[in-house]
Amino acid sequence: MIGIAFSTAALIIVLSVFNGLEGLLRSLYSSFDPEIKIELKKGKSFEITPEFVAKLKAIEGIGIVTEVIEDYVYVRYREADIVVTMKGVSDNFLDQHRLDNHLSDGRLVLKENGIDYAIIGRGVQYALSVSVSENLHPLQVFYIKNMKASMNPSELYTRKALEPGGVFSIEKNYDENFIFVPLQFAEDLLNYGNKRTSLEIQTTPDADLKAVQKNIALAVGDNFIVLTNEEQHQDLYRLLKIEKLFTFVALTLLILVASINIFFSLMMLALDKKKDISILFAMGGHTNLIRNIFLSEGTLIAFVGATAGLVLGGGICWLQDTFGLVGMGMENAIVSSYPVKMKMADFLLTSLVIVGITILVSFYPARLAARSYSIQSL
Repeated sequence: MIGIAFSTAALIIVLSVFNGLEGLLRSLYSSFDPEIKIELKKGKSFEITPEFVAKLKAIEGIGIVTEVIEDYVYVRYREADIVVTMKGVSDNFLDQHRLDNHLSDGRLVLKENGIDYAIIGRGVQYALSVSVSENLHPLQVFYIKNMKASMNPSELYTRKALEPGGVFSIEKNYDENFIFVPLQFAEDLLNYGNKRTSLEIQTTPDADLKAVQKNIALAVGDNFIVLTNEEQHQDLYRLLKIEKLFTFVALTLLILVASINIFFSLMMLALDKKKDISILFAMGGHTNLIRNIFLSEGTLIAFVGATAGLVLGGGICWLQDTFGLVGMGMENAIVSSYPVKMKMADFLLTSLVIVGITILVSFYPARLAARSYSIQSL
């Protein structure tokens, strides 16, 4: 019972941690990446027209359509410089409220009183030593437009300046590599005109995401791909699910090893209760009765052990979620302790696995005991 209880608790805890990590990743990616993203299947940018955007906005379930220009740029602040990914976004980007809960300094502003502002990642802020509280030094943004040799250095790049407005902090990879700027700023710097690299869409609260995705795909045609937030990171989610599956299989083998004790316990019980079984046969007991006794014994052991394990595992997960017993062990971790999320499906699946294993390991000694003593009685 103890072996099954601890194996069951370990399985519940590990599965809950994987659920927590998946939930954490989803919350991070939904903060930075859109619900739905439209981009070209082949190529970097595409031309848009007001009619094209209006056609998208007319689709039921679409709330906000944000135009995006994204490319690598060279940023300088005072004497420091860094290469980052610049995302030029239209004014309605802030209406999506994706960065509201991740502001670490300054304000979420892209344009105010005719002045362009940048929202930068915290890692970019640290690398450039940017201060958003004073506006004496602007961010200088350079874009290489011509790699051919030229006697005039100004022909190699374009340069524009803007003020640092706010700092976001989501995840290290985003914080160290991204800045948000007004769409018009990016358009002028990169000389994009009416071209865009992607469109980011936020749906209405009651919209069916898959239905909206399907309708958008029909509207934009075969030259575009329409990705949900999960599909934008499908490789990572798939890897996480594979790791969870292999962990489940490994711990199931551990439960199987613990359940082998049931097998040997039932075999020893058959030897220990030899006289009692003989008396049952003498009193008219049949083979099915003896077999059911041993099966019930194995089921009782598994049931008590599994129930104790489920309660123990659930209790530990609750304590971890409430008090954060086990920390991440890193100062700059996104969360201070391992995230956990209990799902009823994991509890049910674990219970079914234990019941199945118990029946398998209990059936043979039960049948063997019943058959041996029925032959002996004859």
